[in-house]
Amino acid sequence: MTRDWDIPDQISVPIEADEDGFTGRECPVDKCQGYFKIEYGTGLQGEDLPCHCPYCGYTGAHDEFWTKEQIAYAESIAMRQIERAIIRGLKEHEFNYPAQGDFGIGISMKVKPGPPHPIRHYRENRLETEVVCDMCTLHYAIYGVFAHCPDCGAHNSLQILKKNLDLAVKQLDLAGDVEDKDFAEHLVADALENVVSTFDGFGRELCRVHAEQATVQTKAENLSFQNLPGACANFKRLFSHDLTTSIEQAQWDLAVRCFNKRHLLAHKMGVIDQKYIVATNEASAVVGRRVRIDVDEVLEFVVIVRRLGEELASVLASEDGGR
Repeated sequence: MTRDWDIPDQISVPIEADEDGFTGRECPVDKCQGYFKIEYGTGLQGEDLPCHCPYCGYTGAHDEFWTKEQIAYAESIAMRQIERAIIRGLKEHEFNYPAQGDFGIGISMKVKPGPPHPIRHYRENRLETEVVCDMCTLHYAIYGVFAHCPDCGAHNSLQILKKNLDLAVKQLDLAGDVEDKDFAEHLVADALENVVSTFDGFGRELCRVHAEQATVQTKAENLSFQNLPGACANFKRLFSHDLTTSIEQAQWDLAVRCFNKRHLLAHKMGVIDQKYIVATNEASAVVGRRVRIDVDEVLEFVVIVRRLGEELASVLASEDGGR
């Protein structure tokens, strides 16, 4: 039996990737609604895999993460198809009975469709950071820097730390090839500052993500890593682990010096004060003179910070897995 109304039970609407190969996603959690993009074909392979919000960590089925714009587009496509089906059904009932005789009355019915239902086209947004997950190789894009991988859920904080440490090493390599002495010194000092800032941002974010493991959650969410001894002491109180055990005493002393040198660069134009001498016990330091920053020292500092970062990430990951 042929149906007059050929309206499909289901309508499939493909959502195309943008010009960079990414497809938009949106967190369904009301308080988040974070927008991100993923590149299908990368990352984990399999059926019915979950999706993780990179911002709040919510986990759900992929069909929960359609964006509002994608839904509006799909609905408009569906309405256009339903509209066409209805018009086709009505046209099958068109008729024309002409008038008969001198006083006959003719009757006809013609379907004259109005403007078609508008299609709600959209464009995916540009995002700030593209990431390739070093755990599952998913390509994704986010606002900001730090995020959970939408495929495997791994947090990218350690990956971002290592990437920025590698950039600092490139700065130091460049400084060795520069003939201008002042510019070379600037590159070395900038690399030192970037290492400290990167570790501070990394430590803050990782402690925020794992704050539920801490003895005082609110303090863990706001833990600063700009002062290395203070940060390690606070981390030990909050997470019951001493980060300093992962490095040797000489490495710890060098790291403390570099953190304090960064403080002088940021707040004292690089001029040594009494607080620096007390904090570092550096024999050659003289109040009022410019602090000396050596390329080899910063290179070793990069190695130490990388080790501290790996230790911090490992401790919090093991704590998380043991809950």
